[in-house]
Amino acid sequence: MPEKRVLVLRPDELGPNDQKMWREIRTESAAPANPFLDPAFTTLVGQVRPGARVAVLLDDGSPVGFFPYERGPLGQGRAIGLGVSDSQGAVLRPGIRLDARGLLRSCALSSWEFDNLEAGQGLFVPHAAEELASPVVDIGEGFERYTKRLRAKSPSFLRQTLAKERKLARQVGEVRFVYDALDPDALRALMDWKSAQYRRTGRRDRFAQEWITRLVTLLGESEEPECRGVLSVLYAADRPVAAHFGLRSRTVLSWWFPAYDRAYAKYSPGLVLQLKMLEAAAADGVETVDLGSGPARYKESLKTRDLRVYEGAVVRPVPGGAVHWLGREPARAARRFVRNRPRLAGAAARTLAELGRVRGR
Repeated sequence: MPEKRVLVLRPDELGPNDQKMWREIRTESAAPANPFLDPAFTTLVGQVRPGARVAVLLDDGSPVGFFPYERGPLGQGRAIGLGVSDSQGAVLRPGIRLDARGLLRSCALSSWEFDNLEAGQGLFVPHAAEELASPVVDIGEGFERYTKRLRAKSPSFLRQTLAKERKLARQVGEVRFVYDALDPDALRALMDWKSAQYRRTGRRDRFAQEWITRLVTLLGESEEPECRGVLSVLYAADRPVAAHFGLRSRTVLSWWFPAYDRAYAKYSPGLVLQLKMLEAAAADGVETVDLGSGPARYKESLKTRDLRVYEGAVVRPVPGGAVHWLGREPARAARRFVRNRPRLAGAAARTLAELGRVRGR
């Protein structure tokens, strides 16, 4: 693609017309209205990540596409918000034909890494190293219709979760749920629970990274209908026992940061919260809850279908591209090898958990 047709901006340089065109193009593409691919998400990431940029693709001076990314040393690029973004890619008007490496060249990028590339991104899918399942819950027909399907699929799951909710109320105190809470203390508790979970399972603590904590705070303050944070809290005896901070558009809610107080683990408060959240979201006009990629037993119980997402990188044959390949691809191949062997994956998960317990002592 000729370089003169690409204008690279900081996210805060996007004007109201750019944001309007961005959303119109997303609507034309018939892609799900995932909040991670809304311009508001890119704009807020730009406030906490100085390398955030947007390539605006122009045709006769009018925008026909937007490519949000972050640029690092040697021009190594990554999806905007990589590490917390659950839907990634370019926003292109249908019919636009591009070459992925040519686009990177126009952005002065040697590589571009993604780990949750949405399906339908024909520009980048050929560069994927792995295809992953991303389970979703369809609630557009209402919560009652969904629970009818859930009972047919997993009758014991729903029955046992509701029984644990009643037990929580009897043994701890009145159970109360708030779908869209304004409770800074509950948000702090959620972050503390989640950090402890990351450490306990031997994984990187996302909330130890200041930019992620700042981004969550900004999204919690957002009033943008197509991209704003929603804090849902389950209380027992007026004490938060489980919470979830998600990101929503008008019709899609992304399951993002769930956690619970382990002191109440025997009551499965996270599952109780999730069922209540699905009911409230359906009543609030949400049609799809995206549970995100990554295996989890509760996702298999709750989902109605799977979307496909992709992990990989576009790499140009330049020094920065070679540095990216040497730094990322061996580790990615090792993870893929383990994931494809369930027994080995189970052993690796147990080892990570044990390391987390040792570090927590």
